[in-house]
Amino acid sequence: MPSSLLSSRDGAALVLTLSDPATRNTLSPQVYAAGIEALENCQTDPSVRAVIIRGDGATFCAGGDLNRIATARERSPEAQAEAIEQFNQWILSLKACPLPVIAAVEGFAAGGGMALAMACDLIVAAEDARFVMSYGKIGLSPDGGGSWHLARSLPRALALETLWLAEPVGARRLHELGLVNRVTGQGEAYAGALKLAGQLAQMAPNVLARVKQLVSDAPAQSLRTQMDDEREAFVDHLFHDNGGEGIGAFLAKRKPAFK
Repeated sequence: MPSSLLSSRDGAALVLTLSDPATRNTLSPQVYAAGIEALENCQTDPSVRAVIIRGDGATFCAGGDLNRIATARERSPEAQAEAIEQFNQWILSLKACPLPVIAAVEGFAAGGGMALAMACDLIVAAEDARFVMSYGKIGLSPDGGGSWHLARSLPRALALETLWLAEPVGARRLHELGLVNRVTGQGEAYAGALKLAGQLAQMAPNVLARVKQLVSDAPAQSLRTQMDDEREAFVDHLFHDNGGEGIGAFLAKRKPAFK
């Protein structure tokens, strides 16, 4: 049986759980399809303010199922390319989702599992969590945007070391480097992610979405273009109902109630 993606609600958060504990929650085309569908559906539900991705049990995600990948070698390269493209489409849907997406990492995030975690906007990891781009040890190269995210998150030499040597890196080390946002006690990553989702749920959702877009666009834009986009966003938000609510609440010394 291939792995599955379970969908549930916890307060204002949509929780997506990678589920196949027997294989440490490996990835599968079924997971990709379910993930894309879940992200599309939640955007039409205003009660959903954040998305949390977690693993079932003590592991976040072991990456691709090597048994399935080995079988793919008996088929055509085109078939494997299609499977990777399905993974790519899920990664792109995470980046395009206007809601904050949080990875709650326990145990290992390996290979495609680490790529998946890095595609999320924020990472909350247990103190004993380990991240590893394991492709190099089995003669493969990264997929799912793994090299893209590492090249933008770490200095070049560290990105290459992570990809070449395929050695596990601890959550605290990645927190020091700025790739992991929060480190929790063992078994507490989901609770930490849920707390973070609760904080984000109190913010103006239109602003969260626009800021996510601004940050995503910034590396490829000139300062002038980025400032133009910021100006347009600021004016839009000022004249939005949430802008009026936020300013009014601050002046009245009360908590805002954003929509």
